Amino acid sequence: MPASASSRLRLIVDALPLRPHLRVLEIGCGPGVAARLVAARLDEGHILAIDRSAAAIAQATAGSAAEIAAGRLSVRRAAAEDFVLDPGEDPYDLVFAIRVGALDGRHPALGTRVLSRLAQATRPGARLFVDGGDPLREIPLPRAPQRTDT
Repeated sequence: MPASASSRLRLIVDALPLRPHLRVLEIGCGPGVAARLVAARLDEGHILAIDRSAAAIAQATAGSAAEIAAGRLSVRRAAAEDFVLDPGEDPYDLVFAIRVGALDGRHPALGTRVLSRLAQATRPGARLFVDGGDPLREIPLPRAPQRTDT
């Protein structure tokens, strides 16, 4: 495990219902410490860590070279309210966010947009966790609208 992880961060990651095969999405990854903790628990799974900050993505990329090379972790610059799956990208099973204002209640209007994006980027039954519980709380994900393409 990364030596730079705080005990609080370790408690949060320990509380996530991780399984070795899951596809995990971290919103607001910062320097990538939590993403590396999660990647260490994924055998066949994958974590995508996103952040709106180019500096954070650069830090996360630099600090996660081994996990990226192993194929367990990737990073992408994206704001949560604009996040969409890339063409051919599989949806996610589990989403988490730590200190993200759009999901912790500080910016509720933005939170509505983020939840809509996450509904479209996750599998049915996917779960979303944010800090602020003991140590996490779960936020129900809305169901993605059914496509009506003909």
